[in-house]
Amino acid sequence: MTRLSALLLAAALALAGCATRPPHPEAFAFGILGDAPYSANETVRFLELIHYINVEPLAFVVHVGDMKAGGNSPCTDALYEERRAQFERFKAPFHFVPGDNDWVDCRRPTNGSMDPLERLEKLRSVYYGTGGPFAPTAKRIEGERQAGYPENLRWTRSGVVFTTLNVQGSNDNFGFDAANDAEHAKRLAANLEWLSIAVRAAQAPGMRGLAVILHANPWEASRQDIYRRYLDAIPGAAATLGKPVAFIHGDTHHQRVDHPFKDSRGEAIRNLTRMETFGSPWVGWVKVYVDPDDPQLFSFEPRLP
Repeated sequence: MTRLSALLLAAALALAGCATRPPHPEAFAFGILGDAPYSANETVRFLELIHYINVEPLAFVVHVGDMKAGGNSPCTDALYEERRAQFERFKAPFHFVPGDNDWVDCRRPTNGSMDPLERLEKLRSVYYGTGGPFAPTAKRIEGERQAGYPENLRWTRSGVVFTTLNVQGSNDNFGFDAANDAEHAKRLAANLEWLSIAVRAAQAPGMRGLAVILHANPWEASRQDIYRRYLDAIPGAAATLGKPVAFIHGDTHHQRVDHPFKDSRGEAIRNLTRMETFGSPWVGWVKVYVDPDDPQLFSFEPRLP
């Protein structure tokens, strides 16, 4: 065998070894979807999507909010119950993070001119009531829920801390009237406290990273720059941790993976990755891989049936 042949053989064997390398024993995948279904036709596709997702060996699935359209879609008890029954079809443990279409925008005349605060409490009773959101038969993600905010959930898997926050589009329910402004202020404080608790948990020895999951796209234009506290707190968390952080949201229906958070020099924060999932009219999902052997920890695979 010539020296060149030997080198080529060694390279081929090395590549084959990489290709067949077993995954890290603590690697796993989970599913993210949201901003759907918005219509009867999308509901048919959404139910088909659940079937496709159920084929995958997923650790859990999270819907990031807006399980209905923002207009011409009254926020009725019957619709809440209908979506709950559809969510119960997921085989993997599941969690629903509410979006603005689901309660904030219920005030719109085409949605029935309903009281958002009353609708939020009703939504909580349907999805996060006694026995869990889908008791007694469906699985749910098991974790710790924030007192008074059962939609805010925290759990850990393979050294990664996951936390959900109730952060809304439609100006985060601020600027409508005094009662809703008070709700916003209390929820903002609760969310920031819940995020701080998750960061502290991710700082513990042996922890590998953090994933923050919410509905709103905080870069959307806002009358009062209402999302500034979150846009400061999340990169602050990434700086504190020095570990991979995934920021996952919905709201603007533009599936993407990028690095919009900047440091004081205006450079991208490399350990902080933003992923936005699909939204109506695209009824799809994103498969997220968590691999402790990957320096980035998180990787993302968009899926459209």
